[in-house]
Amino acid sequence: EVQLVESGGGLVQPGGSLRLSCAASGFTFSNYAMSWVRQAPGKGLEWVAQINNAGGSTGYADSVKGRFTISRDNVANTLHLQKNNLKLEDTAVYCCAKGMGGSWSRGGDSWGQGTQVTVSS
Repeated sequence: EVQLVESGGGLVQPGGSLRLSCAASGFTFSNYAMSWVRQAPGKGLEWVAQINNAGGSTGYADSVKGRFTISRDNVANTLHLQKNNLKLEDTAVYCCAKGMGGSWSRGGDSWGQGTQVTVSS
């Protein structure tokens, strides 16, 4: 059974930083692309960042490009999202998602429960 457990969320001031982590189990982590998605209050799901199975290729939404960095540790089966220069509009529940192959081209098929990030002064 695929399990994705996020951690690292919290309350942070604008301009601050947070590092989210996602512990993966129940599948061969190094074979699959991963992504972070988020859902802000009253809004739909927004894709944030993706990384291929080997970690050599990444992609970001325009809204976070230059501020967020996705990475993975295929030994520890962990996905990370380093978030810098946080803005009020980054407030959301952040979920990690498992891809359907080595790249994110076919989208995802499993999601974690999410971790809340609140940016507020």
